[in-house]
Amino acid sequence: MRWYIPYGNPTYFIWLTLAIIPLMIGLLYGRRFRGYQTVISLFFLILTFGGPNWKTGISLIGYLVYQMILVGLYSHYRQPKGSPNKGWIFITAVVLAIIPLVIVKLTPLFTPGRQSIIGFMGISYITFKVVQTIMETRDGMIKEFHPVLFGQFLLFFPTISSGPIDRYRRFEADYAKVPVRDDYLNMIQTGVRYVFQGFLYKFILAYYFGTVLMPQIQMRALMAHGFSWNIVAYMYAYSMDLFFDFAGYSLFAVGISYLMGIKTPMNFNQPFKSKNIKDFWNRWHMTLSFWFRDYIFMRLVFFCMKHHIFKSRTTTANVCYVINMLIMGFWHGETWFYITYGLYHGFAMVINDTWLRFKKKHQKYIPHNKFTELFSIFLTFNVVCFSFLIFSGFLNTLFFAPNPY
Repeated sequence: MRWYIPYGNPTYFIWLTLAIIPLMIGLLYGRRFRGYQTVISLFFLILTFGGPNWKTGISLIGYLVYQMILVGLYSHYRQPKGSPNKGWIFITAVVLAIIPLVIVKLTPLFTPGRQSIIGFMGISYITFKVVQTIMETRDGMIKEFHPVLFGQFLLFFPTISSGPIDRYRRFEADYAKVPVRDDYLNMIQTGVRYVFQGFLYKFILAYYFGTVLMPQIQMRALMAHGFSWNIVAYMYAYSMDLFFDFAGYSLFAVGISYLMGIKTPMNFNQPFKSKNIKDFWNRWHMTLSFWFRDYIFMRLVFFCMKHHIFKSRTTTANVCYVINMLIMGFWHGETWFYITYGLYHGFAMVINDTWLRFKKKHQKYIPHNKFTELFSIFLTFNVVCFSFLIFSGFLNTLFFAPNPY
């Protein structure tokens, strides 16, 4: 059996088109064929996790059973009226939910060149869904646990490999209803546009920057043996490749979701037009950024303020910025460049907030016009691109790895 990377080749899109047409016909006539949607979801999961990757498919099944039991038990504990809502039980549930991901992330660190046997493509994004479900159950925002619906949420195949990261209550609301005909026709129009835009981004622009341009620049940079303008060129080429490749994938995922009657949230919103680093994180990989904001940063801030760890709210926010982004860096990987990337953005957030407070106090003396806005966009773009250069690992290749040239 052949193995397919989601949205990786034309054959995958042919299968996708054939599979979702009956679902679209049903939605046009006011019916959601949930049984059929389950069948095609299983079909595409088999295409992704079957064939030569059957071991990852077994890992996915085991992981799903484990998380379903965990969330089901916590929901059974938390949802009855008068539940004691013990903090240690909540923390235990969250820790148990992330343990598989931690094992997968740390295995290459302790056994170089090997991957964890429990790992599979998309484990991070499914784990984020599980954790947010546990947290919202604790907060009383999720009142009932439906195992089948929760399974559909975790394994929603258009987004399983790399997001976007949906929220359970939003997904549940979409899945439970059928959009009215006019709304669904608009969703089809939007979904088709996203898919074609995804083709432009991923298979043309990302291909040009990543496959045609970057190898040439990389070779010239390595041949220069040290600092050169080729590093700057590589920084911009890699940034464009990273954006168009990931944004293209995300457009595919959102577009197919719309065709299936599910309004999966967007992941990118013109991030290179950002006026500061906080604005950037409100536009770049938004579902991941908002997940870290809601379930790590805000809860860290609340914990620190509740226990009076810092006297100043500003200090609290600054420390939590750095911790939040450092965790994001570690999530990407346990290498110095991923960790540095996280710290870089954490301190960039601190500097940004400091500047905004200063600007607010001295707004009479600091000009604000079209030129300053354009300059802030230019500055933010370059700050972000430099962080992507760190993230790429090319500096490690250039200065610390054996040079083939």
